[in-house]
Amino acid sequence: MNDRTVAPKRLISLGACVVDAIMKVDHIPGSDAKVLAEDGVVIGAGMAVAAACAAAAMGGEVAVWGRIGSDRIGDFFLADLQDAGVDTSAIHRAEGARTAVSSVIVDAHGQRLVVPYFDTRLGFDASWLPIERLDHVDCVLADTRWPEGARRLLTEARNRGLIRVFDGDVSDPALLRELAPLSSHAIFSEPGFKLFSGDDDVFAGLEREAAGFDGCMGVTLGERGFAWVENGRARHVPAPRVEVLDTLAAGDTFHGAFAVAITEGETIETAAQFACAAAALKCTRFGGRTGIPTRSEVEAMVAATY
Repeated sequence: MNDRTVAPKRLISLGACVVDAIMKVDHIPGSDAKVLAEDGVVIGAGMAVAAACAAAAMGGEVAVWGRIGSDRIGDFFLADLQDAGVDTSAIHRAEGARTAVSSVIVDAHGQRLVVPYFDTRLGFDASWLPIERLDHVDCVLADTRWPEGARRLLTEARNRGLIRVFDGDVSDPALLRELAPLSSHAIFSEPGFKLFSGDDDVFAGLEREAAGFDGCMGVTLGERGFAWVENGRARHVPAPRVEVLDTLAAGDTFHGAFAVAITEGETIETAAQFACAAAALKCTRFGGRTGIPTRSEVEAMVAATY
């Protein structure tokens, strides 16, 4: 990785803001049951939020843009993100709305059941976003969970020539096709890319779709690593082999680490190795984004793996 004696890179991450209650169990029952959890945490979460926390852990100066309610759960969310070193000054509090919440059950194999709730009173309007702050950042990230906000942020960031990382997770294919071209780095989950491309063959679909894309297009493949297109050909970085305890927030950790590495001037390959190592280490720890590793841990994993 590049010399980090220079000032930290500045990033904005936009998306849904959620409070997760995460419970670890031996297995997820298939019928009515009461199961005693082995462990549990309550944290501020969401795709863009976890990516922001990962970027902060990797040394970036990061702000989250999103919406929460005017309730006590919202108070907890702000305090939890501030403890993670994330700037929350641009998070909008919708009067009379409830902060989004999610129940997450993680089994002994690291698989999970996620049940989120979003109050429609949080609103969809993005006109309040402090766009003038983009004049002082290096990179933006956006997920699909607040389309109006993502559309405005990515468009304004493109007008300024900023690095723009899009998290193309499972969503309406039409929305994926609208937002991805606004980014400079469209990084999909494997299920999200299959919806975007309509192709079950990730590598063939990547080569076809990237041919008409002005930027980097890639797909996170979980334990199989990361694929992207360079000079018209699909390329691949394998993921480090680890014992998986919890996959929650692994993809988000990848996005945050990748954004920092790209913003620091790394190549796609080197950034992908760094991000794959960060995501793999996160998977070895229970607790969603609380398992995000430190930068020194990631750099040690990269040195040992690649």
